[in-house]
Amino acid sequence: MIVKVFGYFFLLLVIVLGVTFAILNATPVSVHYYLGTAQIALSLVIVCSLFIGFLIGFFMMFLVVLRLKSEKRRLKKRLKVTEQEIENLRAIPLKDEH
Repeated sequence: MIVKVFGYFFLLLVIVLGVTFAILNATPVSVHYYLGTAQIALSLVIVCSLFIGFLIGFFMMFLVVLRLKSEKRRLKKRLKVTEQEIENLRAIPLKDEH
C-alpha cells in the first residue's frame, strides 16, 4: 500500500516538474535540419533529444543483453558437456597394478 502511495506521489511530482519545465522553457528556438528550419519550443527540443538518447541507449543495451544471453547459452552447453565428461571419468574403474 505504501509503495503504491510513493509511486503515485513520484508520478505526480514528475508530472508537475515536467509541466513547470515546459512552461519555463516555452521560448521558441530555431532548429536547423537538412531540409529546412523550424521554430520549436525549447522544452520540446530538450524532451525530444532526451527521448532519442534514451532510444539509442536502450538499443545499445539490448544488443549487449543479446550478446550476453548468447554467451550464457554457449557456456551452459559447455558446462553440460564438461559435467558429462566428469561423470564418464568417474564411472571408469580404477586399475590396480599390483
